[in-house]
Amino acid sequence: MQALILEHNEGQTHAEVKKISTSALPEGNVIVDINYTGLNYKDALAITGKGKIIRQFPMVPGIDFAGRVHSSEDNRFHIGQPVLLTGWGVGENHWGGLAQQARVNADWLVPIPEQLDPRKAMIIGTAGFTAMLCVMALEEAGVTPQSGEVIVTGASGGVGSTAVALLHHLGYQVAAVSGRTSTHSYLQQLGAGRILDRDAFSDSRPLEKQTWAGAIDTVGGKVLATLLAQMNYGGCIAACGLAGGTSLPTTVMPFILRNVRLQGVDSVMAPAARRVAAWERLARELPETFYQQAATEITLEQTSEYAHKILNNEIHGRTVVKID
Repeated sequence: MQALILEHNEGQTHAEVKKISTSALPEGNVIVDINYTGLNYKDALAITGKGKIIRQFPMVPGIDFAGRVHSSEDNRFHIGQPVLLTGWGVGENHWGGLAQQARVNADWLVPIPEQLDPRKAMIIGTAGFTAMLCVMALEEAGVTPQSGEVIVTGASGGVGSTAVALLHHLGYQVAAVSGRTSTHSYLQQLGAGRILDRDAFSDSRPLEKQTWAGAIDTVGGKVLATLLAQMNYGGCIAACGLAGGTSLPTTVMPFILRNVRLQGVDSVMAPAARRVAAWERLARELPETFYQQAATEITLEQTSEYAHKILNNEIHGRTVVKID
């Protein structure tokens, strides 16, 4: 089988597509023939060595994948069944999806809903799954289309672009925050009613004019602090990213004076039942046009090149890797 192998020598991470034996795969009770995997921001950090994602080498990166069951020792899954995987540390401490096969724990797998196929599942991928969890968090906090405008930060990325498409389809008024004018047409096609420059969210007072009923934030840092200051009374922010930093320079005032909720969203260790519910909704609620607008398809041999492009902010939407 072919796989992208990461090695670490003399303080440097080296990525190379190699032929390896299936017997080298780590322990697990299901082997999956992989059709597609995603190339995520975390994968890009791992492949380039610019983030401390990988703790043990050699490693096959790829935090998500979709394909069909090759063999199974678990009666929940049968040969040929379409399945997907996101999270659980796969691609970080367990060999991941940038390979022709993966051997994993059956508990980590989700059956692909009937409305999807492996390619569509990976156009959605970890990013889209996270976006759906964020939308569900807003709904559970009582944010409805009638509540007012919802804002999405990092809107041209994988999580942000899927969130824009989902919210628009569900009837919300959507504002998108992006630092690149080249993505404005793309975001409008996905359903953004207006687009704001991220520089407008670089600093704020403890409280500002109430503007947003809800927010999905992929950035963190000063951007998240500004959103908190601008939330409507009773609003909610679903926070799932830290591209802008891990600090949060804010005060308690939005929480105790405006009853604002800050809801963290994690997709890596999400419980199985919530995963299935989120994927069923994604299959139903993402419009067919999303799959044409939001994906760049590459080969396994191109992953290192595109990992650098992702870190240089040269890609919008999802990058999916077709595994031959």
